Order: sequence, then structure tokens, then C-alpha cells
Amino acid sequence: MTHTLIDPFQRAITYLRVSVTDRCDFRCVYCMSENMTFLPKKDLLTLEELDRLCSSFIRLGVEKLRITGGEPLVRKGIMTFFDAMSAHLAKGTLKELTLTTNGSQLDRFAADLANCGVRRINVSLDTLDDKKFADITRWGRLPQVIKGIDAAQKAGLRVKINAVALKGFNEDELFTLQEWCASRDMDLTWIEVMPMGDIGNEDRLDQFWSLKDLRSRLANQFTVTDLAERSGGPARYVRIEETGQKIGFITPLSHNFCESCNRVRITCTGEIYTCLGQEGHSDLRAPLRTSDDDAVLETAIRAAIGLKPKGHDFDYSRQDVSGRVSRHMSHTGG
Repeated sequence: MTHTLIDPFQRAITYLRVSVTDRCDFRCVYCMSENMTFLPKKDLLTLEELDRLCSSFIRLGVEKLRITGGEPLVRKGIMTFFDAMSAHLAKGTLKELTLTTNGSQLDRFAADLANCGVRRINVSLDTLDDKKFADITRWGRLPQVIKGIDAAQKAGLRVKINAVALKGFNEDELFTLQEWCASRDMDLTWIEVMPMGDIGNEDRLDQFWSLKDLRSRLANQFTVTDLAERSGGPARYVRIEETGQKIGFITPLSHNFCESCNRVRITCTGEIYTCLGQEGHSDLRAPLRTSDDDAVLETAIRAAIGLKPKGHDFDYSRQDVSGRVSRHMSHTGG
């Protein structure tokens, strides 16, 4: 396939992350305010519009498609969209279809996802403590998520756990999470908390736990080997030699990974953000709704890719949060 989406820094855009809803059945303290005002449904792309938009990106060379939210599996009728995307897998024009989920709905949908060609998923899970889980998600129930993970593994899906590193919250669970994932043959990726959106009383700086410190703690207990492996995203991986387990680190704050960025994000309203850590965006909903000609849409896509910046400006140095962006992660998609 010819990669026709090349940004100003000669990076081929082959990875698309699409938020299908801003709604979620949790209210994680680093992601949302407790009393969120969600978007009017008329502003959201319809499932048919999402199909047309993603299909256009695939024609232009996107090979990996990740569905996000909010929580994507709370979107009514979402499996019809996954079914439509599975046709691109069958033709070989799409290499991977996957999603990031909080796990709450996996017990209902894991088998259907597997039938649509999804082979691996990311589940966001920051703690294995019932009370702490209820506190950080505000509305969540840990047993429901564990049941969903059970269903996903039973359906043959490869599960990777994503945990946000939060100082004073899950520092004491570093080895608990690592050992639990190893016992279930699941990889684990730690993510630094990012300064996105107004989250009420929570303080980003107080939440920030550098993954450099986290990695050092692992190295004090295990033999840790750096891996050259990349999964198409920003994570850097190590192997714990004693268990063979792979652990990833996503470090937008303590390490800028932008030089190899091959991805863009579409919000549930059809805005394309070519950088998670920048405010700049372009509107793709208008060309979707004003013209049935896909050439018009593809022209808009190319123009947006032409504005992709070199990198983001997230920075927690000097004990200040700079590079902050105003939108919530649930609007942009993880």
C-alpha cells in the first residue's frame, strides 16, 4: 500500500485513533470531572459517518485503527461499526483493529469483538484494590472489570493492562500489578498522567509520578532489559528477565517521543487532532456532512495532516504544569 499521508516532517501516518463517544460509565479523576456536561448527540458523528471517515483514512494508508472514547462500548449499536471495519481486515487493507476500554462492558461484547477480527485490546486499570478503584473511578466496580477481562481472555483476546502512574495512589501497587499481570500472561504498560482538561479539585502536579522512578524501583528488584520492540504507539518496552514479562512505559512528560509519531486522533465530533498535546485541530465533520464526494473529505484529511506539528509541549519541570491543553481526554480519545 502506498502511504499517501505524509506530514511536514516526513512521518507516514499509518495509525488512527478514533473516539466514538465522549460518554463513559466511569468518572476517573485524571480524565473527567464528576459532573460532566456531555456533548449533544447531534454533534457526534453517526456510526455511518464514522464508517465513511475511517474507510477514507484506510484508503489513504492507515493500517492500524484503535477505537477509543469515553468508553467506546457504551455507544449504542457500536458493534455494527466494528463489523463494518472488519471488512477492511478481511480485504487486507487494514492490518489491525483494536480498542481501549475500561473493561466494564467486556463481559457483554468480548466474543463479538473477537468475531469482528479484534485480536488484542487495552484495558485501563490503575489498582487492584476495591476501595481505591471505586475512589479513582468514582462510579466503577472492580469485580465487573475483572469479569470483563476474564471474558476477553476466554474469547481469545490478548489483553494489555494500561495503568496511569499516580503518586500517592498506586505507588505501593507497582509489584502487585506487575505480579498479577504476569500470573495471567498479560503485558502491562504504565502511563504518566497528562495535563488535559479541568478535573475539579485534583492537582496534576500532585498526581505526577515519573516513570523514571517507577522503572528504577523495578530494576532494584528484577533484571530489566531494554527492548527495541515497538507496537505502533509511543510505549518503550523492557523485559523482566526473571518472569519474561514485557512492561511498557509511556512517558510524554519525562521523555518526548514525538520524533517517531505516526498517529492522529479523531474526536467523536469529527475534529482531527494531529497531536495529543497541542490545541491545533481541523474539522472533518463539515466535509463529511456537506458533500457525498469522498474526494472532498480526502482533501480535508490531507490538509489536516499538513498541519501536524513536530511535537508536544507537556512539561512538569520547575514544579509547574506547562503545555496544558483545555479539552478532556474523554473528548479527544485516549
